[in-house]
Amino acid sequence: MAIKLDANEMGAEVYQVTEGNEKVTNIYPEFTFCSADGRFFVFLRYDNKDELNPAECVICEFETWKMRVAARSCGSVAVTRDGIFYSLKYCENGDAEIVSFDIGTGEITMVKRLYKDKGFIKARSYGTVSPDHKYYACGVVVDPKYREFGVQLIDLETGECSIIDTGPDICNTHVQFEPSEGKKILVQHNRGAQIDENGKTIRLVGDQGGTLYLLDVSSGKRTYLMAGHPYTSHITGHEAWIGNTKQILFSVHATGDYAPEKGNLLGVAEGKPSWVIAKGHSYMHVSASPCGNYFCCDEPATGDIILGSIKTGKNMVFCHSKSSFGRPQNTHAHPYLSPDLRWVIFNSDRSGTPQIHAALVPDEIIRELNN
Repeated sequence: MAIKLDANEMGAEVYQVTEGNEKVTNIYPEFTFCSADGRFFVFLRYDNKDELNPAECVICEFETWKMRVAARSCGSVAVTRDGIFYSLKYCENGDAEIVSFDIGTGEITMVKRLYKDKGFIKARSYGTVSPDHKYYACGVVVDPKYREFGVQLIDLETGECSIIDTGPDICNTHVQFEPSEGKKILVQHNRGAQIDENGKTIRLVGDQGGTLYLLDVSSGKRTYLMAGHPYTSHITGHEAWIGNTKQILFSVHATGDYAPEKGNLLGVAEGKPSWVIAKGHSYMHVSASPCGNYFCCDEPATGDIILGSIKTGKNMVFCHSKSSFGRPQNTHAHPYLSPDLRWVIFNSDRSGTPQIHAALVPDEIIRELNN
């Protein structure tokens, strides 16, 4: 049963949804891991009962907080805007299976068996699925000594696996299909990153900093965006598509021309310079509502969660995550809005152990952002 927290302490009506010592994570805010109607969401719980597939995909219903395990996963998962969740599951012989389930009903479908001897490579990243449900893409290690990385495209109809992009430093891809047409994938390029032959990160990004590009699914052509050096301060490595606008929300280091009072939450689109979307905070992890009208971000220095209007830039501190933003990813708040704009889902280790939290968004807050 969820624990209702002190509203004066948290700044909003907040519920601690999980408890115990098992590792849990709300996954990542680039996507909205919810049913299309906003009644249910999914989080990962690592019970480590299966070494190859240590994560349980748990469906949770808002307000009742009832939960059920829908599938197991190696940890590479994806979701579509219509609330279909995909999980990659490894087999002992090196093959894999992709299963999907409807977050609203829990109905499971075995999508495809993937064969190692036919080109399948284990995932290095979370996944992304095209809006027509035809492809699953993920970052992979191409060279066993970690000298080359790539983007793997999996045909969910045929099971064919192909590498459509490679490079020595695309080791942290954050792949995201453009959600309206699915013809391009947003990729993060950690320019100058170094990984040793054992897979240990020497540096996640070089002096030039990271940038973003669009990868054409059919041709493999890269189109770089005006994000990061020399166009902006260094990107933080957190970005998301803004609805179906073909624009991207991202944050940059809050220094110089991008200091908090000038704005470090930006937008960018193919062929266009970036522009400031919101000021007033040092934004880090970013999320855009599926409708494309609102953003939800965290600020590590304060632990605050900020809601705002993408169209006007108006924003407010919605609640206090009390997250420590330490080294483990699930100590980062990673907040995102449910599709119906009623809940914010986030991580917090305020109790000493990272847990899943949900904060109720009063209607008047959305009205205030629209005024």
